[in-house]
Formats: sequence, structure tokens, C-alpha cells
Amino acid sequence: MRTFDLSPLYRSTVGFDRLFSLLDQASGVEAGVPGYPPYNIERTGENAYRITMAVAGFGDSDLSIESRENTLTVKGEKKPEEGKDSEVLYRGIAGRSFERRFQLADHVEVKGASLENGLLHVDLVREIPEAMKPRTIAISSGKNASQQIEAKAA
Repeated sequence: MRTFDLSPLYRSTVGFDRLFSLLDQASGVEAGVPGYPPYNIERTGENAYRITMAVAGFGDSDLSIESRENTLTVKGEKKPEEGKDSEVLYRGIAGRSFERRFQLADHVEVKGASLENGLLHVDLVREIPEAMKPRTIAISSGKNASQQIEAKAA
């Protein structure tokens, strides 16, 4: 039997977690998290999510976040420091540019972003339009049903 690795899809999507959880359970696959910068995707509520990215060394002006057509793009570009006379003997903190894309499910919107202690937090929420939410339909019986139908047809 062939096994399919869905981890690349699972790592870069938000809002499809129920579907991928079912697929992972059926296939026994666990998602790994390779790449730079490292990040977490967590559910903070019934329809709320948070992406946390480790962006040590990047400031507000070095980061940009863009949401377009169900795709969230986070870019980081470190601007060269001018006028600094020190010599770096060992560079363990990565300052390389990056671009990370996340596919968002329908109706998932970015609510805000914050940068604190080297972690970029992007808050997302799924807001289903009122027309797409389930609703209950009243069932009428007897003469009242035929009278209502005639009243609406006229």
C-alpha cells in the first residue's frame, strides 16, 4: 500500500485542520516542521487561530505581512546596519531574508499581528457569513401550510 506525505500541505494551511487531522489519523502520518523561520500554528478558540513565528533579530520595519486571496505571506528582510564598526566572530542568530506562505481556508481573515520577545504572532479568525450558517426551518402542518404557500405566491 502506498502512503502519501501530506505534511507540506498541513504545515502551510490554516483552517483545514479538521480535514488534515482525519487524514493523518487514517494514514498514521505525523507532521514535521522543517524550514526557516520556525513557526507554530495553534487553535486558540472554536474559530480562532494563531501563527507564531520565531523571528529573532528582526524588527517591525524588517517584517511585512500580506493577506491576498486565501494566502497569507510573511516576509522578512534584514536591512544592513550602517556605521557599525564591530566585527562578528560567530553568527548564530540567522538574519537571512525569508518569505513564508500559508494557505488560508475560505472565510479565514487576519485579525492582527504583534511582535514581542522575538516572536511574531499573527491572529486569525474564521468568520462564516450569515447566509452560509446553518439555520432551522419551521415546519407547519394542516391548513396553515397551504394558506402560507398561497400568501407567498400572490
